[in-house]
Amino acid sequence: MYFAIFMLVILLVSGIIWLLDILILRKQRQAGALGDVPDPWYVEYSKSFFPVILLVFVVRSFIVEPFKIPSGSMMPTLLAGDYILVNKFTYGLRVPILNNVFYPVGEPKRGDVFVFHYPPDPSIDYIKRVIGLPGDQIQYRDKQLTINDKVINLDFIAPYKYALNVNDDSGSAREVDVTASRLSEQLGDVKHDVLIHDIMNQYMPGSPGYRLMQGETVTVPAGHFFAMGDNRDNSSDSRVWGFVSEKHLVGRAFFIWFNFDQWRRIGQSIG
Repeated sequence: MYFAIFMLVILLVSGIIWLLDILILRKQRQAGALGDVPDPWYVEYSKSFFPVILLVFVVRSFIVEPFKIPSGSMMPTLLAGDYILVNKFTYGLRVPILNNVFYPVGEPKRGDVFVFHYPPDPSIDYIKRVIGLPGDQIQYRDKQLTINDKVINLDFIAPYKYALNVNDDSGSAREVDVTASRLSEQLGDVKHDVLIHDIMNQYMPGSPGYRLMQGETVTVPAGHFFAMGDNRDNSSDSRVWGFVSEKHLVGRAFFIWFNFDQWRRIGQSIG
C-alpha cells in the first residue's frame, strides 16, 4: 500500500508540473526570448517520467501486480522467494489506495489462492487459499476440514522434508529440518497439495482456531471469507486473526514469474 501511495504522489507531482509548463511556464520562458529556451531540469524529468509512471500505476492498480512470497505458509504450492503475479481485475476494479470496488467483475471462488490486506494491519499484504465463502459453515478438528457438513478428503502423496525457521530459548533464529505429510485436497474445481505436521497448534481463546479445536462450527459472515495456508500447521490465517473482508481483497495469484534459487519454478501456474 505504501508503494502505491508513493507512486500516486510522484504521478501527481510530475503530472502537475508538466501541465503547468504547457499552460503557463513555457509561455513565460518564451516571452521576449529570441530563440527557444531549454526546459528546466524539473520539467524535463516530469515530461520523461510521467508517461512511464502513469503506465506502471495503471497496470499495477487495475491489471496485474507482482508480489514476493516472504514465508513458507503456502508450501508446497508457493515457496519463500517465489515472485508471483496477481490478477487485479478478477475480483473487480478498485479505486487505488481506497480499495473500493467501482466496477464489479467477480468474487473469490473456493480454492483460489488470493492476496489481501492483512485484517489487523491493512498496510501488510497476505496470501492464502480461499476455504470458506460467505455463509459457509467451517469445521477443522484433528486436522480434518469439513465445509457445510462435507468432509474434505485428503489423499497421502509422500513425506515432505524442508527447513523450518524457529526461535530458540534465547530468541535467536535457527533452521531445523522437519518432515510433514504431503497430501492432495480438492476444493471446488481446484485440486492442490497441502502439508500436515504431527504437531498441535495453539490458539488464543475466542479465536476461530480455538473454537474449531473445541469442535465448534464457524459460520463465515456475509461479505467475508475464511482463509488458510496450504502449510496447515505453519500458517497464520483465519484461524488466528479471523475472516477476510471483501474490502481487503487485492487479487488472485496465478503465475510464478521468477525464483532466484529454483529456476525450474519459473513459469508455473498457481492453482
